[in-house]
Amino acid sequence: MKAEGMFSDIPVDVGVVYEGERVRKEQMHAEFGGPHVADKYEILEVRPPGEVKDGEITVIGPDIPGIPEGSSLPFGTEITVSGEGLEPDMAAVMERRIHDFSNWIEGYMHLNQRDAIWLRVDKRSVKKGLTFKHIGTVLARLLKSAIPLIGAVEVTFITDPAEVSRRIGRARIVFEERDARTRGMTDEDVGVFFGCTLCQSFAPSHVCVITPQRYANCGAISWIDGQAASRVDPKGPIFEIGKGECIDAGTGEYTGVNAVVKEKSLGNVERVQLYSAFGYPHTSCGCFECTTFFVPECDGLGIVHRDYKGATPAGLSFGAIADSTAGGRQVDGFHGLSFEYMRSPRFLAASGGWRRIVWLPSDLKERMKGIIPPELFDAIATEKDVETVGGLVEFLRAHRHPVVERMKAPEPVAAVENPGTEAPRHPAGSQNTLTIPGGSVSLTLKNVKIHAERMIIRKKPE
Repeated sequence: MKAEGMFSDIPVDVGVVYEGERVRKEQMHAEFGGPHVADKYEILEVRPPGEVKDGEITVIGPDIPGIPEGSSLPFGTEITVSGEGLEPDMAAVMERRIHDFSNWIEGYMHLNQRDAIWLRVDKRSVKKGLTFKHIGTVLARLLKSAIPLIGAVEVTFITDPAEVSRRIGRARIVFEERDARTRGMTDEDVGVFFGCTLCQSFAPSHVCVITPQRYANCGAISWIDGQAASRVDPKGPIFEIGKGECIDAGTGEYTGVNAVVKEKSLGNVERVQLYSAFGYPHTSCGCFECTTFFVPECDGLGIVHRDYKGATPAGLSFGAIADSTAGGRQVDGFHGLSFEYMRSPRFLAASGGWRRIVWLPSDLKERMKGIIPPELFDAIATEKDVETVGGLVEFLRAHRHPVVERMKAPEPVAAVENPGTEAPRHPAGSQNTLTIPGGSVSLTLKNVKIHAERMIIRKKPE
């Protein structure tokens, strides 16, 4: 059925009903960016009125119909906007809406942001005549509709690999300049935080909480960006969160945050500790730049980013680990995060911060050089150092990593007397059996990896 009204000239349907639609590999005509393509990016910038040619859609390189089926290509999207009252600080927020609005297009899948984007177009939509000219038109109209301050929109798509490679460097400079604005600010400097629900089409119970010291998981929205977004569209998907009372400054838990997260997640998430990977960790969407994973054998955390193509010492890829935490779930030790959050002084502070990190891909470790405390840098392993958990443990011992102090022999496990109380922490490989008196649960821990600092066991209702 052809789109009606505002999109009657677009050959496919356009609407919120298509949010969350996935284009599988067997369905796709072509994909752009993604984990196997080095150069990909999207950027939106605010320009003075008169520098933006409203309604102009340009494609540098072949458009969709001219791209061979099955192709996987470098890709760039550049959008410029202008309008009275628009400020440069608003650019990152409007840029994040590219993800939102792209997914309104039937048969067009958009994931991630900045220089981590991954797009696919469905064969059926291509047969209907969908082109980048149409996609640009849809994005321009939706941006204007959602943000009335925008008076003009110009869109450029780049599918020529050489041109993508030439332009991506400037985009990365802009991203770094944006990120640097909030460095030095602290959570105590501000009276409110900001929330974002842009990813709820893919992760219904996820609510991203953005503070000066905790960037959005996607890496695209800072506290300053959140402030700008809430001014532009007070009823939009990025909104103010009153901090309320501080329950625990160490873990970063606030009454106001808990109340808003509970409301926006429809009761699925009741508590969030912003700076802990255990207990009540911040939820994850699907667009996070990196994710932690728990390594119980050393009681440490590894971090892997989405462009890492190998396996971690745990034997899992980024995709497998991401599946453990995406969708708005709270999973102990598995925690989506952004590159910028890793720079924060409060990075996983309640769980040990950098002193708890035991493994990183080598390129990520190099990227964080100068951020990782110097005394820890050589003690954190990479894929060049170890391939297995056993090798990781040996490496950590040899380099006297701080987690070595935590790697102690198993202690006897006491029975839990009352349902709902916390059981002691169990190292992986413990052969103890935990029985709950009066309950129906008997848990044998032999050959079981416990992915948590604590385990809460409750009696099953009779």
